[in-house]
Amino acid sequence: MFLDKMQQIKEALSLKSCVLVAFSGGVDSSVLAALAHEALGNKALAITINMHSLPEGELQIAEDIAREIGIRHKVMDFDEFTVPEFVENSPKRCYYCKRSILGLLLEVAKKEGSEVVIEGTNITEMQGNRPGMQAVAEMTKRVISPFLQFSVSREEIRQMAKHMGLSVAGKPSSPCLASRIPYGKKITPEGISRVKAAEKYLFTLGFIQFRVRDHGDVARIEVKSSDFPAVIERKEDIVNEFKRLGFHYVALDMEGFRSGSLDEASK
Repeated sequence: MFLDKMQQIKEALSLKSCVLVAFSGGVDSSVLAALAHEALGNKALAITINMHSLPEGELQIAEDIAREIGIRHKVMDFDEFTVPEFVENSPKRCYYCKRSILGLLLEVAKKEGSEVVIEGTNITEMQGNRPGMQAVAEMTKRVISPFLQFSVSREEIRQMAKHMGLSVAGKPSSPCLASRIPYGKKITPEGISRVKAAEKYLFTLGFIQFRVRDHGDVARIEVKSSDFPAVIERKEDIVNEFKRLGFHYVALDMEGFRSGSLDEASK
């Protein structure tokens, strides 16, 4: 029962003198931040990493939900382009990036007098390709994943969010924009900006769950199959905008929206 797991997590966190929460403003980290705040009050601090590849609007969402929860909140700037392995964009990109971010968070935690950094990976996520979890595993004892510790699934986290009345309970996941660029293709600030602008445009058209994958000259749009008619209806506008952004061709992926589609080519 998810309520029992909520209580177990709060009891475990209450044993800490203070904690730092890796806080993106997504459902997982928001539930974790809310539980930490309930367990520790002002001894819990949420840190949001502001980086170039953060999707449009996500920083504002994080700031809003932190206020909603009532947790202390800070934003830390991070330039992922200073990490060579991030730019090279190998299948282990997330490992190198997360290792750098966790290092930054641990520095902040030390300054704040925090025992540990807690992060929101859940057991459902462990079923896919998650090189970033290697970085977490290497920092055991200093970085803790309560949802893994208490076997909490993605669905249970959403149940927790609804139970706690969090406004992000139904929010789709929104991973960093580097996940839109195929492995092996170097990541550039210009490439990230182009993807960000393309996705921002689709959002203004009313689409909620989607990805724009950048294949160089080709933009591959992933939306839910139920949104196919809406894309076709606005195809002229979408094509014109995407070509203005520098794409030569615009394709609608007939398999529809799915997380981690670029991992399919690396299997």
